[in-house]
Amino acid sequence: MAAGTLVVVDQCRNIGALALARARAAGLAVAYLPGLAAHQAAKLFAGEAKTDERDAFVIAKTALGAPDALLPMAEPDERLEAARSLASQRDHLVTCATRDKNRLRSILLESCPAFEALADLSDAGWLSMLEKLGGPWGVADAGRASLGAATRGADRARINEALSAALASTRPSEYRIKAENPQVMTLARRIREASEEASRIDGAIAGLLAEDGTYACLLTVPGIGPRTASELVVAIRIEDFPDHD
Repeated sequence: MAAGTLVVVDQCRNIGALALARARAAGLAVAYLPGLAAHQAAKLFAGEAKTDERDAFVIAKTALGAPDALLPMAEPDERLEAARSLASQRDHLVTCATRDKNRLRSILLESCPAFEALADLSDAGWLSMLEKLGGPWGVADAGRASLGAATRGADRARINEALSAALASTRPSEYRIKAENPQVMTLARRIREASEEASRIDGAIAGLLAEDGTYACLLTVPGIGPRTASELVVAIRIEDFPDHD
């Protein structure tokens, strides 16, 4: 790139991060065209197909013709960028856990609806039981001693109610049970691991943001806890708002 070139991106993360890093390393000025502004500007140019070439053309023409639409790009806060990276991983884990919970509920519902209705997949005791014993019929076959060992510290009243519901239901074939139990165990383990890792990441994010002024300010707002505060800080560029002070 020629000296004095202004590098403009419509995404300052993901695909735009590399372009910004390379531009800064070369000593070039950088600016940000918000995605909404880029979308509106695209309507002023011929064509409707969304291609990389057309997007680059729209961004360049808008930067030349309407420089007031550009926002300055401050030097990245490495601590905040690290928190954003962790938040992205946390969101991925939550998405995977939600998918696995939906799959696990589908299996339980097909096997024993009364048991599934009582299952609490957000409870660590339930996940421990399903991971160790399998589905409703694995739980029923384990016996109360094994069930007690697998659910130590859990809500035993609800688990006993689920056990009674399974025992009172129609049992499927042994082939179905043999196929079902390993699936339930695997899904329960994955949900537990994702939940534990997400909690660990929450702590790491809170540590990275401990000295962030916006994060500290948000924590003073009633009803906003560390998780919500971190989500807002990593998702919103507060410098985009001229009256943010």
